[in-house]
Amino acid sequence: MSRILFISDLHLCQEKPMITAGFLSFLARESLNCDALYILGDLFEAWIGDDDSDLLHKQVASALHDLPFPVFFIYGNRDFLISKDYRRASGITLLPEEYVLDCYGHRVLILHGDTLCTDDTGYQRFRATVHQYWIQKLFLALPLFIRKLILSRMRDGSNQANQHKSLTIMDVNAKTVETMMLRQHVRIMIHGHTHRPAIHYFELNGTLAERAVLGAWHHTCGSMIQLDNNGISLIDFEF
Repeated sequence: MSRILFISDLHLCQEKPMITAGFLSFLARESLNCDALYILGDLFEAWIGDDDSDLLHKQVASALHDLPFPVFFIYGNRDFLISKDYRRASGITLLPEEYVLDCYGHRVLILHGDTLCTDDTGYQRFRATVHQYWIQKLFLALPLFIRKLILSRMRDGSNQANQHKSLTIMDVNAKTVETMMLRQHVRIMIHGHTHRPAIHYFELNGTLAERAVLGAWHHTCGSMIQLDNNGISLIDFEF
């Protein structure tokens, strides 16, 4: 059966080895029957520079590079500093933050999903700042220990801010979703980021549309979306 798979929000890190083991097992299993893999951001919990290297990064790069099918990647809000060198070592192809696929008779818009959360104006301002080229160059020029300290303080600040935000604010804005889908001339969207796995059906200019949301990976289970001739399906699985 011809099919392609989508995953996101694995948040791989040294502190969660079970998710890494589950991911490597997933790659080995799915490599037997897959045309392509799309990683829609937040593969890693954080990426603060190539010099923050460890066994995990090398292990993941080797596993991705050895796959018999192409792997495509869209930056998430936690790993947008992954460099060209690491992408080359992993054998993955970087895609724009919004990308339209034409596969198996379906036209599908894929993205990480944080740009859909437009009600969270504080986050959108922060995102616009850290995506400026000169800010990224300045950050990467800092000593590694300072970058780690900045990351730790940013995490603490983000956790505190999120405690005071409603669940609605941190979810996607329906009007933003519709506007983006109309602009890209699609009726199917796939994204991650919100950690709220579901397939939403709604009317878009008088026709049926679908928005499929990937779930985050946890210690014992993962989430993926499959696209084939029959359309999209959301699949949760245990490691």
